[in-house]
Amino acid sequence: MTKLAQETNCGIYVLLGVEMVEVSSNEAGGGGDGKRPSGCFCLCKKEDFFPEESFQSWGNYMKALGETKMRLRNRLTTRSSEDEEVNAMTERSHNQMKKTLTWFDLIWFGFGAVFGAGIYVLTGLEARRDAGPAIVISFLISGFSAMLCVFCYTEFACEIPVAGGSFAFIRVELGDFLAFIAAGNILFEYIVGGASVARTWTSYCATLLNYKPDDFRIHVTALPENYNHLDPLAVVIPILIATVACLSTKGSSRFNSTAAMINVAVIFLIIIAGLMKANPENFTTNFAPNGPRGVFTASAVLFFSYIGFDAVSTMAEETKNPGKDIPIGLLGSMSFIICVYCALSVTLCLMQSYTVIDVSAPYSLAFEAVGMKWVKILVAIGAVIGMTTNLLASLIGQARYFTHIGRTHMAPPWLAAIHKKTGTPIHATIVMTLANCIVGFFTDLGILSNLLSIATLFIFTLVAISLLVRRYYVQGETSDSDRNKLIGFLLLIILSSTATSVYWAVSDGWIGYIPTVLVWFLSTLGLKLMVKQARNPKLWGVPLVPWLPAVSIAMNMFLLGSLDAASFIRFGVWTGILLLYYFFVGLHASYDSAMEEADRGNVEAGQPVTAVSS
Repeated sequence: MTKLAQETNCGIYVLLGVEMVEVSSNEAGGGGDGKRPSGCFCLCKKEDFFPEESFQSWGNYMKALGETKMRLRNRLTTRSSEDEEVNAMTERSHNQMKKTLTWFDLIWFGFGAVFGAGIYVLTGLEARRDAGPAIVISFLISGFSAMLCVFCYTEFACEIPVAGGSFAFIRVELGDFLAFIAAGNILFEYIVGGASVARTWTSYCATLLNYKPDDFRIHVTALPENYNHLDPLAVVIPILIATVACLSTKGSSRFNSTAAMINVAVIFLIIIAGLMKANPENFTTNFAPNGPRGVFTASAVLFFSYIGFDAVSTMAEETKNPGKDIPIGLLGSMSFIICVYCALSVTLCLMQSYTVIDVSAPYSLAFEAVGMKWVKILVAIGAVIGMTTNLLASLIGQARYFTHIGRTHMAPPWLAAIHKKTGTPIHATIVMTLANCIVGFFTDLGILSNLLSIATLFIFTLVAISLLVRRYYVQGETSDSDRNKLIGFLLLIILSSTATSVYWAVSDGWIGYIPTVLVWFLSTLGLKLMVKQARNPKLWGVPLVPWLPAVSIAMNMFLLGSLDAASFIRFGVWTGILLLYYFFVGLHASYDSAMEEADRGNVEAGQPVTAVSS
């Protein structure tokens, strides 16, 4: 069926070849009973976005605002359950996502999500500025930190296999409020990152075709500086990729796997060609010019080269066997990525002295310097493929985050709709793609690269804390004494990790690490010996609990201490915007939704918890 406009009691719908189905007000967007599209992008009435009681009239809304304190207390002292997330929440999407993915798909999605612009740009920058040839150690350190986060994610994703990823994990253990703040920040970073990748795609595509990066952009002098180089390809490419993502998750996986395999072949050719021009003296002379501080400073920057694996955790709902596929997929892809990053960094530093590595196009100019200009084509091909798979995984992850937030009604529930035929969240995918396109079309790459946020490290820290809460606290089973000891030890682990990070940021000495590390060690040991574990993993568990998640908290805090003040300011500003939305919209919508579920006999609204959950 071609486009057909039809007026119904829900407004004007634009039908794109999908059938009309009966949907109640509590399903996939609400808004009253009647004929509705089963998953198209359409224009609807207000009730499709705000079906909750608080938004049915100004009187209701003013009454809700008057109850803000009570409602906030309810949301802070209430947490979801695994059954709520896996069953009740997914039912709100009306249709189910199709379980078509295996560990093989997840490994390549992980590679596509992580391998992107970072390796092609940040390697040269940090080798020359901070680490020298010791950049390989920096990659190992940041990779180790990322792997710790992956371990924490896998246990949650196996036992709570839903599209919400870290949002759902934090919501179950720490409650709605922190989950919303965490998810809002990571969505912002996803949008900025996606726009950055889209503009980088344009730059490398131009290089591949022997043009300058700005040759494919439109310069509009009437617009402000840094926003006047319009990038049409940064709009076209995400739309094409989003179309693939909307049509089929399995089809997206096949496309991603094929592209990622080609990219791996290109990477191996780059490594082999580079090693043919290797000079060991470049690598061994002045191996770590700035000492340990230079190595760790580079690690903090390079950590962002590993960001993206959390997008894979959002695909747990579409995985055939989460208990098996997710650990293999996440841990396998991250192990592979660490090896590839280290091999590429070693190759670069063997080809050239770190003092002459170009910071903007390190690999291309390194091969040109050793007389292998033809390899520049391989580098450009690898970069374009890497940007494509990175953007695909990013858009898929963004959409699934937003879908699950919509299920909780903290975002409009219209976003939670799953298309009946494709089994994909079309509404959320389109909205997030439009956001990527708007930012990428106008904003200069330099501005985008400076918007690296602390959101990811913040969320990784919350997931590690959530894992400790999950293992050591079960409502109704954990004694008050064990609960209080858990709270105390968690606070000491967080505070000692923060103190270590602050000391690293302000001092060049080492004496201050003795008390901070000692407190961290004794706190973790106390948690191990003095608090009884309340829960064992059912499918797959993180080893060495509480040590591994405690180390993850410490590493994330340490890396936070290496970020600039501007990152914290941006984090604060955006979090302030999220709070305004939450207090005026999200809080009341989610409260009404929870009360409605409680009236139906579901569990979420009736599970008050102690301070450990808030």
